[in-house]
Amino acid sequence: MDFVAGEVLFVAKPLNCTSFNLVSKIRWKLQKTLKIKKLKVGHAGTLDPLATGVMIICTGKSTKLIESFQYRTKEYIATLKLGATTPSFDLELPMDFTFPIEHITRALIDSVIPRFLGDIWQVPPAYSAVKVEGKRAYDYARDGLEVELKPKLLVIDEIEVLDFTQPVLKIRIVCSKGTYIRALARDIGLALESGAHLVGLERTRIGDVKLENCWQIDDLIDFLDKSSISENCPEEDKNT
Repeated sequence: MDFVAGEVLFVAKPLNCTSFNLVSKIRWKLQKTLKIKKLKVGHAGTLDPLATGVMIICTGKSTKLIESFQYRTKEYIATLKLGATTPSFDLELPMDFTFPIEHITRALIDSVIPRFLGDIWQVPPAYSAVKVEGKRAYDYARDGLEVELKPKLLVIDEIEVLDFTQPVLKIRIVCSKGTYIRALARDIGLALESGAHLVGLERTRIGDVKLENCWQIDDLIDFLDKSSISENCPEEDKNT
């Protein structure tokens, strides 16, 4: 494998790890193994720290492929807890409001979920990396400031209920780039005349790259330890 010329790695992001930290760990390991000071490493699509699943990591000249990977359809398995919300729409922040759930039946859910199929307008979460006047939305939110976030047009190709055991709803979503599953949880809660937030999120596919095709990070690091990838690195690249 030639990581300087460019490689594409499929990695399963673990829980409580940021996308940035995962890329940094892989970059550090490759630089150490290859004995080089610099190496381009990037990812095609951020996952929140509390989300797990498929991440595509590109190295060297293959980082030019990142944009094309970002536009591929993504699949998620999302677990929602009904009847309560949090400011971040997931478990990053504590619960702020509770709502009735006694009226929520499987029949009601089956009537509401199809509303989110196709083209939808979605307002990004306040705790997101969306920029407003050059500043990230989450920076405003953490300072206790409210800013107006403009809705974005997205495409939900598929959405289905996998399981419903009150108050937990599990759904599968196939969607376009830029979809916030946390915001989708918020909107489903509102459509059910209640509230909802994410308690679990796994990205199971990007394009045709499935979770079962991905390296576990410890296995990848072990592979790099045992392989002789430095021999594939041209001598002039070793000194850059």
